[in-house]
Formats: sequence, C-alpha cells, structure tokens
Amino acid sequence: MGDHDDWIGRSYVRSEQITERLIAQYRATLAGYLAEAEVPVGLHWCLVPDAVPPDQLGRDGHPKTGIFLPALPLPRRMWAGGEVEFHAPFQADDVVSRKTVIEDVRFKQGRSGSLGFVTQLHAYTASGAARLTERQDIVYREDPKPGSASPPPPAEDWPEATAWHVTPDPVLLFRFSALTFNGHRIHYDHPYATGVEGYDGLVVHGPLQAVWMMNLAAQAATRTVRRFSYRGRTPLVCGTPVAIEAREAEGGFDLRVRRQVDGVVTMTARAEVM
Repeated sequence: MGDHDDWIGRSYVRSEQITERLIAQYRATLAGYLAEAEVPVGLHWCLVPDAVPPDQLGRDGHPKTGIFLPALPLPRRMWAGGEVEFHAPFQADDVVSRKTVIEDVRFKQGRSGSLGFVTQLHAYTASGAARLTERQDIVYREDPKPGSASPPPPAEDWPEATAWHVTPDPVLLFRFSALTFNGHRIHYDHPYATGVEGYDGLVVHGPLQAVWMMNLAAQAATRTVRRFSYRGRTPLVCGTPVAIEAREAEGGFDLRVRRQVDGVVTMTARAEVM
C-alpha cells in the first residue's frame, strides 16, 4: 500500500466566525432534533470546511486526496467515526480557530478487502480558550465487489430508551451537505451512489447521524455532556425511517441510530456526562 508516514504531523489552521445566519440555518435544517443551546451542539462541523476549485475535486466530489488528506491507493472515502470532547460552549459571534493535525495513517485487511485509515485531530479555540477537541477517523476502501456485503443482524430491543424518530429525505441531505460544504456525491447523486460506490440509494451523512445522537444526549442529560464518541456500523440509505435512541448507562448514555424496518443499527455512540 506504500508509505504515507510523511503525512503524519502535517497541520494547518483555519478560522471562521459563528454568525447568526449560520445558527439560524442549522436550526432550520435540524428542526425538531436539537437540544436547547445558544449554539446547538454539532454546529462545529459546519465551520472551516475544505474548499477547493472544481479542477481540484476528485471523482467523489471531495477535494482530491493529496491536498488535505493523503492519497491512499483506495478510491472510496468515508467518515468512520471519532470522539468529541467539549471544554466550553460556543457562543454566537465567536471567531473560532481550528488546528488540524494528521495523527496517523495505517492499513489493514477487512472482510470487504483492503482498508486505509487516517486519523485527524482537531482543536477548536475561541478568544484564546479551548472550546472543543476532536478525533476523526477517515476510512478508505476498495470499490465494491458483487456479493461482498453481508446484511448485519438486528439489534437487541431497548424498551426503556428515550427516542426520536425521523425519515431522512433528499432535501435534508442536500441542506446538510450545503451547511457543511460537503460535496460527496453519495449524498445527492443517485446514479453515482448506486452505480459507482455500490450503495442501495443516497447515503445519509455519518456526521448527521452523530448530530442527532449528540443532541438527544444533551437533551436527556441532567448534567453536561463532556465526551461523545461514535462509530458508523452500516450505511443508512435516504428514505429509511429510523429511531435515534438513548438509554442511560454508567456515567452517561449509550446511543444508536436504528432502522425501524429491520432493527439494524447504522451508528452507535457513547456520551459521558460530568
């Protein structure tokens, strides 16, 4: 797979202001699925996106690899999971700086073939104080092979869970892509999503599912959520009704996004409170 160790330690810093307009658009897009806060949690994913001209885009609509992320020899890229630690809430009009560092690049063999993993660390500050730190796990995969995917089993029942219910539609996917400046074609280009990347339809963003769970935890908690970790389990296709569920666990909440049609979990999370 080659040696990409020269990427480890690379960093850059960007800044952006949290405007009233951005907050209003975020609230409108996620209406009904946000905890009460001056700046709702998860909005940091709308800040300082990777932005390049069209000639620097890859086949998937993302900036070409080799610009912000290493050019691993695997064509499909997705946000696999991560962890967020909250230090202090963001406020309207904050000028937020984010320092990004490539922490690790590694490869392994999975059931679907070769996998490449890139770990990014983000540190968000405002007015010289830490507001949020984050680890993001990006995975690169091979193009799909016919018959390579096996359906995951349904999850156990959580009868005591607090739940939100939503059916993501193409308009929601478009608006969330616009908010985060995410050009990945699997979220809006049906022929590409199904014919090239092998999905069953348009794919619901991993960060969108994480935002649902993050806000459900913040609403359910009687104390402040300090750490939130999440992991993608299987793709969620647009138009599939889901339950966003939270149940109390030691030190916080276990959370998940579960397809209502078959009980399969598409993303899991853990929220720790203090």
